[in-house]
Amino acid sequence: MSPPPQAYVPQRRILELGDALYDPVEAARFPQTVLRFRNDRAAAEVGLADLGDAAWLAHFGRFEPLPDSLEQPLALRYHGHQFRQYNPEIGDGRGFLFAQLRDTRGRLMDLATKGSGTTPWSRFGDGRLTLKGGVREVLATEMLQALGVHTSRSFSLIETGEALERGDEPSPTRSAVLVRLSHGHIRIGTFQRLAYLRDAENMERLIGYVLRNLYGEDPGEDAAARLLDLVVDRTATLAASYMAASFVHGVLNTDNINVTGESFDYGPWRFAPTWDPSFTAAYFDHHGLYAFGRQPEAIHWNAMQLAVSLRTVSDAEPLIAVLDSFAERYQRAVSKAILWRLGVVPQDPFSDRALVQAVERGLVASKLGLDRFYFDAFGGTAPTGAPFDESRSALAAYAPRTTRDHAYWSGEPCSMLIDEVEAIWAAIDQSDDWGPFNAKITAIREMGEALM
Repeated sequence: MSPPPQAYVPQRRILELGDALYDPVEAARFPQTVLRFRNDRAAAEVGLADLGDAAWLAHFGRFEPLPDSLEQPLALRYHGHQFRQYNPEIGDGRGFLFAQLRDTRGRLMDLATKGSGTTPWSRFGDGRLTLKGGVREVLATEMLQALGVHTSRSFSLIETGEALERGDEPSPTRSAVLVRLSHGHIRIGTFQRLAYLRDAENMERLIGYVLRNLYGEDPGEDAAARLLDLVVDRTATLAASYMAASFVHGVLNTDNINVTGESFDYGPWRFAPTWDPSFTAAYFDHHGLYAFGRQPEAIHWNAMQLAVSLRTVSDAEPLIAVLDSFAERYQRAVSKAILWRLGVVPQDPFSDRALVQAVERGLVASKLGLDRFYFDAFGGTAPTGAPFDESRSALAAYAPRTTRDHAYWSGEPCSMLIDEVEAIWAAIDQSDDWGPFNAKITAIREMGEALM
């Protein structure tokens, strides 16, 4: 059941940080603005559901300011480790923070862009987004939301009428601008930049901003350790949700980890077809650093970099104590997430962990498709066959958390494997046929309803 529509509540809280954290920028002027996707569900949560298409294009294609929110877009400054190599030359290079507002839960939300033009941090890039990249991000965020992952929401996708040259896909290719709705865009890399500059004053200001505005807490004497504690908990949960969703982000760099633990910025993502810990998403991830099974390790490493940055204003001991809790928090979270996807009610940590391990052993031995397995097992019945004998026995003790009476369960599992993504794009690219794209969004949302 959807929450009641939210009133529009504009905000400008990011201005509390001062201009040391961002650069005012201008949006690109596009030859055309053709609306391809508008997320009316998300719009209802932030008071923008009543915008007509003309107003939608004005705000999210030409970036006319929303009333009483930011008067000018802001490109955020940050650094980051990219595949474990520190890079002080990055920042919002093809996007900006466009507006802030409140959602139905009272949270401070950001509307930010991808493909909106060059900024001081574009380096040699053109600041643009391919239409294919935008389509892929919409599909990723819709699927992840349905699978229970705390993710940014693709809010708007507008085709912009430019021919882009890209080295990793057939060119020229169509262009677009994406707007995403997120619970903040402060990254671990935002803290890394201030540590790199030894800027303790702005580090304290940033810690206070995140605690007050994104976590609803007043900074105290141990503000840095408290922030790390919150981020470790949220990021451990994020890592667990990726595993339960069979998702591989592809580029888990510190500039791609949001301090609210919200997944965002989808480039070379994939959904793993089987339980294969070595499965990777990025063709350039030659050493499997961000492989499916290594994502918890990668996210833990990123949390460590936040702790290193917070040493600018904090003693080491309380930070180390928090970091040491990551593994335990992850184990609790991954059991909870996988039992949620199995559609059963958790029991106790020992039993839940034993069930998850049995499921993993069965999936590795059988090489059964993950979407098929979770579809068939939902509610507590493992597939037949010797690889799942242990899982069936363990699941027999669990009660289903909901029924299978939704229409979704009478069909086939909804999936998002790479061949499906490519087929959806081929229909758009070759025939401007958006039917398969729209049908997939409908199917994903139906699955999400059935899983609730």
